[in-house]
Amino acid sequence: MEKINIIVDETNEGTRIDTFIRDYCEELSRSRIQQLLDDGCIHVNDEVKKNKYKVKAGDEIVVEIPEVKELEAIPQDLNLDILYEDDDIIVINKPKGMVVHPGAGNPDNTLVNGLLFHCKDLSGINGILRPGIVHRIDKDTTGCIVACKNDKAHEAISKQLSNKTCSREYIAIVHGVIPHDNGTIDAPIGRDPKDRQKMVVTDKNARDAVTHFKVEERFKNYTLVSFKLETGRTHQIRVHMQYIGFPIVGDPKYSLRNTRQDTEGQVLHAKALTLVHPTTKETMTFNAPLPPYFEKLIEELRSE
Repeated sequence: MEKINIIVDETNEGTRIDTFIRDYCEELSRSRIQQLLDDGCIHVNDEVKKNKYKVKAGDEIVVEIPEVKELEAIPQDLNLDILYEDDDIIVINKPKGMVVHPGAGNPDNTLVNGLLFHCKDLSGINGILRPGIVHRIDKDTTGCIVACKNDKAHEAISKQLSNKTCSREYIAIVHGVIPHDNGTIDAPIGRDPKDRQKMVVTDKNARDAVTHFKVEERFKNYTLVSFKLETGRTHQIRVHMQYIGFPIVGDPKYSLRNTRQDTEGQVLHAKALTLVHPTTKETMTFNAPLPPYFEKLIEELRSE
């Protein structure tokens, strides 16, 4: 356990303790400091204080920083829907609500947990929490995702993703009736400065993002749209569709419109994945059928 001892001087008197520690210990994030306060790891004159406490000159502050426990993904039988599998790769039809790999707030029941149960080996390039994972799709997005069983396959698929020779196709239902049959959205995406959990179209600290779309069917107030990605930015389709005024139905982050359907998240499905097999060099396309809730929603919209 690491300990940091601080004596408050007169120039900092009256500063909230969380702000004072943040300025003094730049390596600690605000959320980490708050967690330490909540856990009773910060003492002022041998007493535990809350974040609203204002420090006084002469206060003796001790910050105890426990060692971070390394998370480890455990195998779980999650009855994965396997579309294809060989000695190099495995392609899964990911269900709605499943996170791809363990992390804060999602220690288990992830795709990685299921893969570890099913497979004897997975590539280790991304560490113990992301074995085999070369790309991700959002928790509430369904459909095709590929994982790699060895480092050679991992490096090959990663290169295809980087070189844009690995094709990904999606389908979604969006709010509004798109008047044109197809189009391309070429707009850079970066982190939203007002909400770090969201992305936004911006020219500041952004990366290029290109999404091609095609209208598949129009309904009274909605549109069924397919997409092909040139890039793979976080929340790319969701951000781009909000940007042009046709947000995805059920999207809790990027759609402010009321959604009458209980979709449990965005109506977005990774319907196809095309790649070159890392060993045979054969071009392969994998297709994931629409989930039942998606098909049901289409039928409801057709009947309106």
